[in-house]
Amino acid sequence: MKANKSTSVKKADKTSFGVRLKKDVCKNADLYVLVMPVILFYVIFHYAPILGAIIAFKDYTPNLGIFGSPWVGFKHFIEFFQSASFFTVFRNTIVISFSSIVFGFPAPIILALLFKELSNKYFSGFIKTVAYIPHFISVMVLCAMIKQFVSDTGLIGLFVNNITGGNTSLLNNPDYFTPVYVVSEIWQTMGWNSIVYMAAFSAIDTSLYEAAEIDGAGRWGKLIHVTIPGVITTIIIMLILKLGKVFSLGYEKIILLYNPMTYEKADIISSFVYRKGLQEFNYSFSTAVGLFNSIINFIFLISVNKISKKVSDISLW
Repeated sequence: MKANKSTSVKKADKTSFGVRLKKDVCKNADLYVLVMPVILFYVIFHYAPILGAIIAFKDYTPNLGIFGSPWVGFKHFIEFFQSASFFTVFRNTIVISFSSIVFGFPAPIILALLFKELSNKYFSGFIKTVAYIPHFISVMVLCAMIKQFVSDTGLIGLFVNNITGGNTSLLNNPDYFTPVYVVSEIWQTMGWNSIVYMAAFSAIDTSLYEAAEIDGAGRWGKLIHVTIPGVITTIIIMLILKLGKVFSLGYEKIILLYNPMTYEKADIISSFVYRKGLQEFNYSFSTAVGLFNSIINFIFLISVNKISKKVSDISLW
């Protein structure tokens, strides 16, 4: 009797959900049509390619196809872990990513605070425009500019070489690759990323500043006791998202800036996958490395989110 009752409840729930969904689609048909291209984009370009991960466990050859290629299990993973490049690319990925976070994450927050203090709207608009422009420069153009600036005859290259006594491009010296990458990344993303924090600042109740001023708080006092606490949730969420992409460092900028002379400090997991997959046509090996990278990213994101929720009660879910 109880089993029949629970079964009927489940059927009723399914029916009611189907009815509700049908009514909602009829009522908001225009919104469903509007969101459909986004759903299709993620299904086609993000979820469907997951099926291709099976290549990592096979000796894939195009003429045999994915399902016709022989199964080899964890052969390519073991080959990657035992290769001389494993430690190098893993270390470089961590060093460049964490350097970008340590020096780059606070930059847009500081810039947004500076924008907040600008009272002249014309000067403020000019400075914001200058800060936003690098975001819209293509990666190829940006890297060409960086190469010019840090060459032995470039402005930055000449300045550094005069101090250190060098006479070559900074990108030909492995020790300078990470600083050049991180500084250029800050310059490119700082202005655009500050928009999020500026929006968060605007949501803070102005009466809190008035109350703090009555209590005798100066500019620094209002910053520490009102502004920062008012946006701490946004800061933590953005930090979780940033830490969740530690191993997802894009290869585009790396491969446009590095060269065989700087592989020791510049070669990362994504650029290693690019070289092995698209230049050496070792599809199975590169897929295995990419899958390993994605799994590490997933574990890291879950861990950071869980730690944040436990420590500060702020998390993505």
